[in-house]
Amino acid sequence: MTTDHFSEIATLVSIANQIPDLTLVSVGMTFVLIARGIDLSVGSVLALSSAIFGVLIVDRELPLIVAGATAIIAAATCGLINGLISIKARIPSFIVTLGMLEVARGLTKLVTKSETKYIGTIIESISDPIPYLLISPAFVFALFTVFAGQFLLSRMAFGRYFIAIGTNENAVRLSGINVAPYQIATFVLCGILCGIAGVIHAAKLSTADPNAAVGIELSAIAACVIGGTSLMGGRGNVLSTFLGVLIIATLQTGLAQLGASDPIKQVITGSVIIAAVLTDAIKQRWNKSKA
Repeated sequence: MTTDHFSEIATLVSIANQIPDLTLVSVGMTFVLIARGIDLSVGSVLALSSAIFGVLIVDRELPLIVAGATAIIAAATCGLINGLISIKARIPSFIVTLGMLEVARGLTKLVTKSETKYIGTIIESISDPIPYLLISPAFVFALFTVFAGQFLLSRMAFGRYFIAIGTNENAVRLSGINVAPYQIATFVLCGILCGIAGVIHAAKLSTADPNAAVGIELSAIAACVIGGTSLMGGRGNVLSTFLGVLIIATLQTGLAQLGASDPIKQVITGSVIIAAVLTDAIKQRWNKSKA
């Protein structure tokens, strides 16, 4: 309201084309949170997949499809390791993924030798706007992923088990269902989406940066919580998470147009997270008191 050009089509299109990587990471985070887990390694895993993608294209001269598939498999492997250690060894996912955050970031720097790899225009078509449509293929894919994720949670037994496990894991186990594969699957799905987000991130910048996506895990968690996903598990909605992504992106873009500094943006984003968590906690207590 206080800027002259925020409501213009160009600004809205710019926001849409900037959020595909955050959208994919947030969808993956939604699955993990619903099953009562958390993944703090998403930013580092995204950077690792982006680095592998860039190095395979620049240094190894591999085809885009091969490089992309390898990067996604590497990210999925990170998710699988997170899930196996967290679920099988019964170690809190907060601790396991915090360790993976460091491991993946270190591997990223080893792969790139701590140097930014310029990939070139060969991959820019992934994130460049489609003629006449203005939006990028990456945004179209991210939008498809949102609807596919919502369908998984609301219409498929596989996704409904995520919600059931997050609501009452013991009840699901006593009903004869092995919960471990489903819990591990949430981390693997999150890893796969982070891998795809890494490819998109590299395409957006035309580079593989070893310091890419630092702090994106906080934005993803914020998007999930703002969208109504409970940090206690058992409740979440992918479409609402996407709304949370839009709110964060709109907030950051608006603050940038107002000339706000990065520290101010961090303060406001953190305040939004705290407010969302408090609102969620108050709502849950209110519902329990009514029941």
